[in-house]
Amino acid sequence: MRTASRPMAALSLTVAAALALSACGGEADAGSDAGTPDAGTVSFTWDRNTAAEDAEPELEETTVEVPKDPENIVVFDMASLDTIGALGGEVSGAPLDSVPDYLQKYLAEDAYDVGTLFEADVVAVEAEQPDLIIIGGRSAALFEDLNEIAPTVDLGLRGTYTETLERNATFLGEVLGAEDEAAAAIEEIQAGIEEARAVTADAGTGLGLMVSGGELSAMAPAGENSDARGARGGLIYDAFGVEPVVEDIKAATHGEPVGFEYLLETNPDYLWVVDRDAATGEGSQSAEAVLDNDIVAKTKAAQEDQIVYLDPVAWYVVFGGIDTTKIMIDDVLQIAG
Repeated sequence: MRTASRPMAALSLTVAAALALSACGGEADAGSDAGTPDAGTVSFTWDRNTAAEDAEPELEETTVEVPKDPENIVVFDMASLDTIGALGGEVSGAPLDSVPDYLQKYLAEDAYDVGTLFEADVVAVEAEQPDLIIIGGRSAALFEDLNEIAPTVDLGLRGTYTETLERNATFLGEVLGAEDEAAAAIEEIQAGIEEARAVTADAGTGLGLMVSGGELSAMAPAGENSDARGARGGLIYDAFGVEPVVEDIKAATHGEPVGFEYLLETNPDYLWVVDRDAATGEGSQSAEAVLDNDIVAKTKAAQEDQIVYLDPVAWYVVFGGIDTTKIMIDDVLQIAG
């Protein structure tokens, strides 16, 4: 059974290509835009959901002016922390208990705690008087409270995974004065994903599998404009080109939860496994232990050593960002041998 091990090969980048990408980086997906109205700020526009929780979405175009070269940045979105750090920036405040080990280096030495991924410690944030606050996904509902403290932008998923990554990297590059670095990182990510898709194109069928609490959930392609949960589950297909073993996985599974027999019935060439409990620090049984049984042993994926265990924090918790996407690319490329 395979686990990620080798680093992604370095990709050749030219200054000309980087500058070209930087020049067009402000062209974002519908409803989102990064621009520079004056030398001291960068504007960010997105369609913000103003509806109450569990109500039908009500989108309102929202524009926030963000100061360039902010010294005190608070981040509730781990993908943004990742990208800021990868572009040479530093984060002053974050939900410290939720920052993965590989992103700790992007925190200031005296970084302060701002709450959780879902709930802000508004008093603590206000006391630190940040220059910029970034939310997204789990923290999107915090906008109104936090925007009263400092300019707040939502860098959560809009469009596809790669569109979101490229838009956010371009925007943060402008904010940090790291436009060339952002353009080069985008080009490297694009090349890496294309390399991974070339590998999966010849790999046969696959099934993304989430393992949690000893139970299995089949992950399905999400397509464009999915919510964050659907896009996260569909990444292995939508971003990395794995051919689903069943055309309509959701319909075939009557939702998503499946039993071990389903793995044998569909019998994909590869199983792509995310251990949710390992990502969240819950549970006592690893995904590998859960899948170590007589039924799974009969599957083609098990017999041909084609059960791939994906980095759980990258694929489940962070779900984006420059360094994280490189980890994902490496996870997929490992099947190339």
